Amino acid sequence: MSTETRMRKLAAALGILALGALATPTFAAEGQMPAKDISFSFEGPFGTFDRAQLQRGFQVYKEVCSACHSMELLSFRNLGDPGGPEFPEEQVKAIAAEYQVQAGPNDEGEMFERPGLPSDRFPHPFPNTNAARAANGGALPPDLSLLTKSRPGWYGTFNQLINGIGGPQYVYSILTGYQEPPEDLAASAPPGKMYNPYFSAGHWIGMPPPLADDQISYSDGTPATVDQMARDVSAFMTWAAEPKLEQRKELGFQVLIYVAILTVLLYLTKQKIWSRIKH
Repeated sequence: MSTETRMRKLAAALGILALGALATPTFAAEGQMPAKDISFSFEGPFGTFDRAQLQRGFQVYKEVCSACHSMELLSFRNLGDPGGPEFPEEQVKAIAAEYQVQAGPNDEGEMFERPGLPSDRFPHPFPNTNAARAANGGALPPDLSLLTKSRPGWYGTFNQLINGIGGPQYVYSILTGYQEPPEDLAASAPPGKMYNPYFSAGHWIGMPPPLADDQISYSDGTPATVDQMARDVSAFMTWAAEPKLEQRKELGFQVLIYVAILTVLLYLTKQKIWSRIKH
């Protein structure tokens, strides 16, 4: 078998594998509605986070979501990092100090509590998973650190290739998607469950609607509607899952410029070399 034939077969095999990967479907839960298609400032190749929105989103998490959900991959100091909410250093220290963090052991070998420091991670709302389940009717509230990366909002490989996974839209849809169940499902409603057709694990969700108009007072004076709070906390959770999003996009753009310049230089070099050869 010639080298050329081997290369053709290898290229064909790689092509088949690539097509197979694109054709692999991503399945939604039965009856799950695709997420609402809303826009965020960080979408697209040049999108960036809205700093004011991230700060409002943190306020929603702190005053509403943190009662049940952890964000164990975040430290308080991250709130001041470039590309994030960018709270001033003194404000980050003040935010951390509002929490009591378990530390120790001390000289007597005992654990104790102290005010939080910027280096501390966000504390868990419950001491352990059993306590979390007991306080939430048997359901374990998920950690929100990577939720927007682990919960797709829409399905289909090609659709996600073009539009993205839709994780922020999924969070927004869950928070704003509580409805009265259809008559054919109402009779089979599990005790203590709420109907939400956007929920990835089925129609019924153990979390009651967490947001209500004017539930909090935004420090920047923005009206705290359900829609606004859902957008803000979805953006904040996206930043928590992708804290280097802006830097990654900037680096990618620089790489594209480099590749474009390199391509032009290689083309000109090729033209220069081959121009010496007479046909």
